[in-house]
Formats: sequence, C-alpha cells, structure tokens
Amino acid sequence: METWKKQIGERALHKGVIDDPSWLERLDEPLPAWVVLQMLLELMDKVEPNYSSYD
Repeated sequence: METWKKQIGERALHKGVIDDPSWLERLDEPLPAWVVLQMLLELMDKVEPNYSSYD
C-alpha cells in the first residue's frame, strides 16, 4: 500500500474519524454508501452551528 494512503489512515485514526485500527490494513477496500453518508452526517453535525436565533 502506498505511503500516502497509510498516512491518511493514521491521521483519520488519530482524529477519531475511524476508531478501529484494523482499517489501516484495509484502506483499499470499498466502503458501503451508508458508511460514507454516516461520516458526512457526523462531520456536518460538528461543522454546523448548534445555536438558536434570538429573533
């Protein structure tokens, strides 16, 4: 496996994007659509402001 892929996997593990170190050996495997969607939804939850308007 290419070094750049390993670096991405290690960074994802460190940042908590993935929580299972065994993924580091399976980075070339395809992901089901639901996994990608779940990651995007979790990212959106973190990025979107979670506040109410005072208006």
